[in-house]
Amino acid sequence: MIDTSVFRREFRFFLKQPAMVWLVVAAAGLSAFSVWSGLREVDQQNSTIEKLVEADAADRAEALAKVSDYGSAAYYTFHLTYDAPSELAFSALGERDVFPWKHRIRMLALEGQIYETDAANAELAQTGLFDFAFVLSVLTPLFLIVMLHDIRATERAAGRYELLAVTSKGKQTLWRSRAVVRVSLLSLSIFVPFLVGAVISGVSAQHILLVLFVVFAQLLFWTAICLWASARSSSGPAIASGLLAFWVLTTFVIPSVGDAAIESAISAPEGGDIILAQREAVNDAWDLPKEATMDPFVAVHQEWAAHAEVARPFEWKWYYAFQQVGDQTVEEMSKQRLGAISRRQKLAGWVALLSPASLTQRTLSNLAETDVIAALRYQQQVRNFHASLRAYYYPLLFKNVAFEKNIIDKLPEYKS
Repeated sequence: MIDTSVFRREFRFFLKQPAMVWLVVAAAGLSAFSVWSGLREVDQQNSTIEKLVEADAADRAEALAKVSDYGSAAYYTFHLTYDAPSELAFSALGERDVFPWKHRIRMLALEGQIYETDAANAELAQTGLFDFAFVLSVLTPLFLIVMLHDIRATERAAGRYELLAVTSKGKQTLWRSRAVVRVSLLSLSIFVPFLVGAVISGVSAQHILLVLFVVFAQLLFWTAICLWASARSSSGPAIASGLLAFWVLTTFVIPSVGDAAIESAISAPEGGDIILAQREAVNDAWDLPKEATMDPFVAVHQEWAAHAEVARPFEWKWYYAFQQVGDQTVEEMSKQRLGAISRRQKLAGWVALLSPASLTQRTLSNLAETDVIAALRYQQQVRNFHASLRAYYYPLLFKNVAFEKNIIDKLPEYKS
């Protein structure tokens, strides 16, 4: 049976240490602020999406009311695509400040649209966002280091170490109970604000338990490291210096060096290069013979071979054909970029095994669907929707179907 008196004693001892109490209060405040900040950011993103959905529908209806042919309808209508944040996104905003999560696309060449970004300032994005994942992965180890580094060294310096070791019921009972009390209070100060935010956001019980497991794993790892270091016979400042050095190494040095090495080892075309190459191909098509566009187009879309002849100086089917040929021109570049990003992610996962901070952030971002994988999934959804627009318009354009309003009112709709 567990003797609770030792924990009550350590709790009273804890309350007599103002520095420890204020540390827990500060941790609770930072955790609460990170949760509030995340909820606010998610609320702003959802609000932006709601406003854009309404404005997009009104804009498209106005544009369609003015057109008299399918080519103009395709040219003047925009379609909003978006990746709404998950219920758990407030806790780990991940890559949503780096990768675009909304686009307004037309049935023009897609690559020039999909790599355009309205993400936040690049320099600010590098610093990351102050969310719960940041508090847990970066700041929590610091709290634990401050709390536990001198748990024994202080008693040695005061000359009470041997007496306390002898009078305690077990050699390790005192230090373990003291650590349990401190870590438990810190855990509550960090996790309770998240729990409140999760309830507000409507997070499922399963995801709450998964986040709790991540919190427990992070706390357990750093508690073990701190207790191991505190058992050394060194002074408190020396132990703290060693732990801080380990924290800097695993939290900043290893991830930074790893990212640099991965990017150097796996090169990828930049999005700007893809946009430039695609736009050059589209612009050049105006001055080329019609066959220079229709031949490569038909090679991919043989179903339109019988309707590929362009008899007039300008026809909408030719215009949209060279838009797609522009995409075909940079298709290999785009595949190389996507493949390189995927390979970088896999390697970064291995590097994260050496960095508890990176591993924690990656895990939370994956649970919150705010990581690179989620960003690429959204990008594929945009590609699929754009393909549905082409599939809708091509029969109308290539078969010269007579324009009817009731047909154009049945445009494909984007589903998030």
